[in-house]
Amino acid sequence: MPMTHPIGVFDSGVGGLSVLQEIRRALPGEDLLYVADSGHAPYGDKSRQFIEDRSLAISEFLVSKNAKAIVVACNTATGAAITTLRAKFSVPIIAMEPAVKPAVANTRSGIIAVLATSRTLASDNFVQLFARYGAEVEIVGQACPGLVEQVEAGDLSGYKTKSLLEHYVQPLLERNADIIVLGCTHYPFLAPLIQEIAGPTVAVIDSALAVARELRRRLEEECLLADEHSAGAECFWTSGTLKSAQPLFSQLWKVEVGVCVLPKSRPVRSV
Repeated sequence: MPMTHPIGVFDSGVGGLSVLQEIRRALPGEDLLYVADSGHAPYGDKSRQFIEDRSLAISEFLVSKNAKAIVVACNTATGAAITTLRAKFSVPIIAMEPAVKPAVANTRSGIIAVLATSRTLASDNFVQLFARYGAEVEIVGQACPGLVEQVEAGDLSGYKTKSLLEHYVQPLLERNADIIVLGCTHYPFLAPLIQEIAGPTVAVIDSALAVARELRRRLEEECLLADEHSAGAECFWTSGTLKSAQPLFSQLWKVEVGVCVLPKSRPVRSV
């Protein structure tokens, strides 16, 4: 596969742009394709089969665009579909994992919190993380209904968003959690507000940088790393409406960008 082929990234919505930002910093020469499945967001309240089918359809689209690697920039999609995706596609597929390991290594109180969707907290991936590290520290999972919708609406600091975060974060502080792990890629866009609520003695971390580093490692291993002497480009698609997507992508990417409508996909049979 040519090194010049792009990297595909997808999420249930715009949250994965937080991962794409780290990928762009780590891999300045790569062309990036990003799909936001905003027409079906949030994934947190969808069935495993639905999420798997959407993940397969979007990955097929990215492969049809010659993606040389795919990043599943969504913890919920990772939990529901990563095994199926790796069985079906031959390109490297990079998954998300909540940053529990570094949180365990750095906690002082011995209590860490994970903010995530209910689907992520119930996934086999998270259960395995809990089993692996739960004996060393206390891990408190906090489902956060409504937060994804606030980010999808571009409301990163309004009254409703702040009220939701206070409702979810305050009980964690009362339990003496000193590290909050962001287990959904939408939540880093709320990190300044989360930090404000949690205070300076609580660390707020996510796994986007680790994912970008793992992607770079895999591309180097497969001899697929692009020439970094020229700047890479980005292309964006959404399954939502362009009227809302265009300003939202530009707001989160911090540069005016063009967004295309994701073509309707045929049903994909899971393997």
